[in-house]
Amino acid sequence: MEYIDQDVWLPYAIPLLTAHSAKVPQMEIILSVVLGELVTRSMSLFSRRYSNPPAATVEDSLERILLRAQVIIDEAAGRQITNQGMLRQLSMLRDAMYRGSYVLDIFRYCPHQEDEAKENQVVTHPWALSKFNFAKRLRLPSNGNIQTLQDLEGVLDSLRNMILDVSELVILLTTYPRLHRQPYIMHLLLEKCMFGRQMEIELVINFLLHTQACSGSILGRCDVLPIVGPGRVGKSTLVAHVCDDERVRRHFSQIVFWRHDNFRDKEITTSRDGWVARNEHNTRLLVVVELVGDLQEDLLDRLCSLSRRCTTTGSKIIITSRSDKIRKLGTAQALTLKHLPKEAYWYYFKAITFGGTNPDMHPKLAHLAMEIARVHNGSIFAANITACLLRANFDILYWRKVLAFLRRYVEKHFSTFGEHPCDMLEGNIPTYIQRMDRSTEDFFVLEQYQICPSQEDVPKITIQDVMYGGVKPHGTFEVLAWKSLIPPYHCYIYTCKIRELQTRVIKTKPRFRKAVKSIAYAR
Repeated sequence: MEYIDQDVWLPYAIPLLTAHSAKVPQMEIILSVVLGELVTRSMSLFSRRYSNPPAATVEDSLERILLRAQVIIDEAAGRQITNQGMLRQLSMLRDAMYRGSYVLDIFRYCPHQEDEAKENQVVTHPWALSKFNFAKRLRLPSNGNIQTLQDLEGVLDSLRNMILDVSELVILLTTYPRLHRQPYIMHLLLEKCMFGRQMEIELVINFLLHTQACSGSILGRCDVLPIVGPGRVGKSTLVAHVCDDERVRRHFSQIVFWRHDNFRDKEITTSRDGWVARNEHNTRLLVVVELVGDLQEDLLDRLCSLSRRCTTTGSKIIITSRSDKIRKLGTAQALTLKHLPKEAYWYYFKAITFGGTNPDMHPKLAHLAMEIARVHNGSIFAANITACLLRANFDILYWRKVLAFLRRYVEKHFSTFGEHPCDMLEGNIPTYIQRMDRSTEDFFVLEQYQICPSQEDVPKITIQDVMYGGVKPHGTFEVLAWKSLIPPYHCYIYTCKIRELQTRVIKTKPRFRKAVKSIAYAR
């Protein structure tokens, strides 16, 4: 039986029925929608059961339906959507799109895996079972080169059903006003957008613009939203995008930012006087507190007293922290940010690495990029640092060299310290860094901090210069790790020290952090 390609008409069946039935009674509209969905789902089941489509046909269908999903998501990104159900549906569609793109890329690029294995004598590494193992849960055929056809058909069927489910949503999108300015997601380069957090942004905006049901808070009359997540997951970036939204800026007369390892009496006293002055006219105030360390009980008491005295009805507080202790401060359910899933991470890394270049035109480079992304273990910092390096050296031999270096470095770090270097950096732990061309002259990141470019001078030396280039600073020095292109436009600085490898560290997992510090600070 000839394979029935439903992508041409399935996504449009229900919208056409809905538009045609606008002039008929409501019962006929409901019947049209129900019958239309029954027919399309039956045809889908019939075609899957009795047809055997070739791989090329499935690949082409998946590519086209992924494009259709991207159109829906981009259109939604340009609208001020407030309905929480629609946001959840769009988030599910976006995740399905990432998954489909991920499976399609594995199908296309896996044939080059065997060639690269022969070229570089690739072996299995002890960290291959990390959460970003691209081969995990994917069944490979006996020849080891391609994804099975069942995996492609499965993700294709899932996307078809997803787009069918959001058909009415596409019509409803036109009822929401457009944003006053184009969102960052519309930019060609995803490194200039807040990637994958649209639903979270709208949840925070909804909290700020609407009165919350009274649930009691130790911070008095203010509504409080805690935002919790690991380091470098995007908490500050999320809040900066929310505060930059026109709706939020119109709603609040003043937005105050605090960032401290701990609140100090002097800062609290100064801020209290400022708050009183601002609230003489009963204006709404938004306070954003970025808490790096733990919130001590005595300082919490002072913050509570300050909140009760200085805030007015309608004022809001957002508190961000890595610690779960701030959950108890919330009047609303805490928002938890997690690292991107591997499918979304690969989508992001591919986009910022290749830019305007089509990865399908360079399948061997795309395969190398997938392997490099796997080594990063989900670190957004590592993705931006390495993508900048690869774009500047668009050569397959150089990319192979970078991949081989990163594998050796991460394997050595795991065997010595028992933890991925990106995880230690995100935890602000002194971390051993290897240099690509100078194996006897490695260096350590002693500490890290962030600044605004307008406040202080940014170091001229970058982390790429030291890790991959020929720059060799002496003693203790600072490097620019990453300069963010989106709010709050922070520059992330590493304080480093180069040392020739003379001290040998014995692997003692419970004490590996102490070992790192002893080496890093040795004179």
